[in-house]
Amino acid sequence: MSYVGHVYSHLRKDLQLEWRSRDSVNGMLFFSLLVVVVFSLAFDPTAAVSRQIAGGILWVALLFASITALNQAWNREQRNRVLEAQRMAPSPPSALFLGKALANLIFVAIVEAVLAPLFIVFYNLHALGQGWLMAVVMPLGTWALVCNGTFFAALGLRTCNRELLLPLILFPISIPALLGMMQATTAILTGEFEPSLWIRLLVAYNIVFTTACLLLFDVVLNAE
Repeated sequence: MSYVGHVYSHLRKDLQLEWRSRDSVNGMLFFSLLVVVVFSLAFDPTAAVSRQIAGGILWVALLFASITALNQAWNREQRNRVLEAQRMAPSPPSALFLGKALANLIFVAIVEAVLAPLFIVFYNLHALGQGWLMAVVMPLGTWALVCNGTFFAALGLRTCNRELLLPLILFPISIPALLGMMQATTAILTGEFEPSLWIRLLVAYNIVFTTACLLLFDVVLNAE
């Protein structure tokens, strides 16, 4: 089987398991919708202020919601010693990581597809800048979260307090990406400045950390 075939096998397995249980998507949807509703009730901003703060609220909601899915990402692998079988399989460790990260990307993308229209309704948003760039910023920002989140969730898999350890590691590491996501989204919504610099920052961030995660995942998977 080719490398792409191994990645697809892991991806299909995670998608099938999630389709049967829907644990990750339901948890993320509940949390993110709760954040949107609470903020909309707490503030009654004007249209101009909404465009200034919506980017930050959106990405903070997605960040905290994705922690729910990322903490559960490797729980299935621990049942019945599946992770031990993965270690002995002929599949490259990086293929396991990439399949898992792509599955998490799809789960978060589903939440974003539900969340985006609600944001537009609750905050009365319309982009004053190049709105089509959101189709670039959203995947880049989401991958920055799920790539590092999947890696660090595996890193803390054998610790006692892994649910607490993941956000403690992920949040500081994600600060440059969060800054890029929020600034790029704000630039698109307000039209006051160009988002190109922040988009390039997200691209560079994703290249660096994706490469590092793929190279180091073999060490994490086989660590005792």
